[in-house]
Amino acid sequence: MVEKKDILNLDKFSIKEINDLMNMADSFTEILKRDVKKVPVLRGKTIINLFFEPSTRTKVSFEIAAKRLSADLINFSPNLSSLKKGESEIDTLKTINAMKIDLVIIRHSDSGYINYFAKNIPVPVINAGDGKHEHPTQALLDLYTIYKNFSKLEGLKVAIVGDILNSRVARSDIKLFNKMGLDVKVVAPSMLIPQNFSCFNAKIHSNIEEVISEADVLYMLRMQFERQDKKFYPSTKEYNEFLSLNLSRLNKMKKDSIIMHPGPVNRGIEISDEVMEMQEIVKDKIKINTQVANGVAVRMAVLYYALS
Repeated sequence: MVEKKDILNLDKFSIKEINDLMNMADSFTEILKRDVKKVPVLRGKTIINLFFEPSTRTKVSFEIAAKRLSADLINFSPNLSSLKKGESEIDTLKTINAMKIDLVIIRHSDSGYINYFAKNIPVPVINAGDGKHEHPTQALLDLYTIYKNFSKLEGLKVAIVGDILNSRVARSDIKLFNKMGLDVKVVAPSMLIPQNFSCFNAKIHSNIEEVISEADVLYMLRMQFERQDKKFYPSTKEYNEFLSLNLSRLNKMKKDSIIMHPGPVNRGIEISDEVMEMQEIVKDKIKINTQVANGVAVRMAVLYYALS
């Protein structure tokens, strides 16, 4: 029996397998530059986009990726389904699977719940973000963006700044970056650091000023207001003082360094309005839109891997 290729996290992927996925993304990047941005490699495959949480970038990126590969994609809306009639989530998933689908992309608010889904259906499951737990395809597109900018990974200094506690992106990024030989530091106050953070092998700083001049990659995290059951910092002014990226700090960065953010940006909190308005002027430095563009090619590679 062929092993089911779930992508729930990247823990079991070897360095070679990660590099193979990035090489595959390179091939799909070339396809996306053509006038006809479509190949028939997944023709006849049916994919379900099942998002229990709001999303723009990830959901649309997967949708475009599937269509570029000629797969049939269905966006399933939980709010318009039998879930509203009392059907359980796992029964809904089994019902969908009975219609002979080939792959499910799932986002869910509960950490680890997607692993339970994956154990109960026979088709591949891709984790599009689960609670505060994992976001493997975001980590892959982040790594790909860094590699395409620097043409190397080993030894690059990455500073991940902000809400580490509530961020699935931070967890997936830190683990993947460490695996691939990057030097990872985090910048956050103690109340935004998880209790078990020592297992992530990343040095902790409390002020962005401590890393701004040496970081090759400054990765600004979104404040996860929707996951916070209490306020983790006294005021926006205090957050700005220690953690935000403003024009003054932008000018302290290394010449060839880059700025990244998983989106959407809370303007005036993680990044100031002035810096955000400079995206087109300093697009070689601010890579937020590049991350979005790379997400399509990377997710094409992930879908092809899971279904090939």
